Amino acid sequence: MNVIDVRQLSAAYRKNTVLQNVSFEIAPGTLTGIVGPNGAGKSTLIKTVLQLHPYLSGDVTFFGEPLKKVKTRIGYVPQRGSVDWDFPTNALDVVLMGLYGRIGWLKWPQKKHREQAMQALEKVGMTEYANRQISQLSGGQQQRVFLARALVQEADLYFMDEPLAGVDAATERAIMAILKELRKEGKTVLVVHHDLQTVADYFDHVLFLNKTVIAHGPTEEVYTATNIEKTYGGAIHFMKGDGRNVSAIIH
Repeated sequence: MNVIDVRQLSAAYRKNTVLQNVSFEIAPGTLTGIVGPNGAGKSTLIKTVLQLHPYLSGDVTFFGEPLKKVKTRIGYVPQRGSVDWDFPTNALDVVLMGLYGRIGWLKWPQKKHREQAMQALEKVGMTEYANRQISQLSGGQQQRVFLARALVQEADLYFMDEPLAGVDAATERAIMAILKELRKEGKTVLVVHHDLQTVADYFDHVLFLNKTVIAHGPTEEVYTATNIEKTYGGAIHFMKGDGRNVSAIIH
């Protein structure tokens, strides 16, 4: 069974169509990069399938079920820029928010919940910052905390909206190591990604998006100069990597 089935999904902001007839399937245990130019609808796609943004038409199922039946199996990491980092809370409390589905919104976290949250912070290398106010963390540290909040949910499917944007090289390596480990555990991960030069190294599947799906499939098959040019247009200079994969620089 596919983890995600999207059929003819369309969405708009006011009168501007952002997604048009988007269809794709995601198999379990895959790490998929969603790539496309600015304004291609990458973030909107994630928000729409998760019903955080209304859609005009189409159908989406997860594990063969509607979203409301499987919400607890799905984790989501939004763009860091969409979060109010001045909110007065510390890193541990942010991670605990990922457990509220189990704890209950009107109940206090128990010792076992705090232990789970600390284990998630340990996975992302942030245990020493557990009591640090989130406004005092660097961009990379904030991103790690949000990743820990998703990990503590122990979901089967993860959506991550540009988790590598604006982070340092060490954080980028750490995040990708965690995502690849999730894949090894049989989890399914979709990542909005902006750096074409790292796509072939980071993802085993790629979904090229520019308001509609341009191409989707295993990276070694669909990550080609032709598909990149169809998606981005304009003048593109391609650099051959290992003879199989193609990296690209947009001029």
